[in-house]
Amino acid sequence: MGASLGAALRGHGHDVRWVLDGRSDATAGRARDADLTPEDGLGEALGAVDHVLSVCPPHAAVAVAGAVMAVGFAGTYVDANAVSPDTARRIGAIVGSGFVDGGIVGPPAWRPGVTRLYLSGAGAEAVAGWFSGTLVDARPVAGSASALKMCYAAFTKGSSALLLAIRALAEREGVTDALLAEWALSQPGLPERSVATAVSTSAKAWRFEGEMREIAATFDAAGLPGGFHEAAAEVFGRMSPLKDAADADIERVVAHLLGNGRA
Repeated sequence: MGASLGAALRGHGHDVRWVLDGRSDATAGRARDADLTPEDGLGEALGAVDHVLSVCPPHAAVAVAGAVMAVGFAGTYVDANAVSPDTARRIGAIVGSGFVDGGIVGPPAWRPGVTRLYLSGAGAEAVAGWFSGTLVDARPVAGSASALKMCYAAFTKGSSALLLAIRALAEREGVTDALLAEWALSQPGLPERSVATAVSTSAKAWRFEGEMREIAATFDAAGLPGGFHEAAAEVFGRMSPLKDAADADIERVVAHLLGNGRA
């Protein structure tokens, strides 16, 4: 995701830097393909930029903000991570007046019309302008951009976890064929959706675990049951050994959920 946002900014005339230290070969390859400028360390990168766009796994979002501010950064800081409103407020307290809350909906922005960056806070309009005319549809919103992201992903990724858990339960109980046959009759397309969901989520499940916990915390803070998404976090956690797997399918996902999988 970060590389595609950087590519959008680069195409709009911005000079985009990224930190090489600690990045994987895959991440470095995506950054090179997007024509982003590498810097060896965080201090070097921050010394060359006026703004920061943070896109990282949810569990690292607070630490990343702390590391940036510890260097003395004083520009705009956009946290575009999948975090709860409470976590976003913690980051805002670390960053101060330059903080802009963000939430990304959709896949990486490599084609038009599929990726939206919702923004809230005093600098939202200005940040949206960075992406004008690019493949990223940046939209200022009232309220909390992070809350909007949590509500959206609660359904999309939460329902994916539920669907995969149901497939695992059916396998454990020996009713997979009967369930798929009933789905074909009463829920057209659901058998195919379950197969496609296994393929599309496997390599990214390790990231989704933390996102589900942020969603659970959002529900809890609102006085609503957070258990749905704590369970979804466990589902994705069991799938985390499939990180970057190119050959994951429904059978392999079910095996991991039932504790019989291989990395």
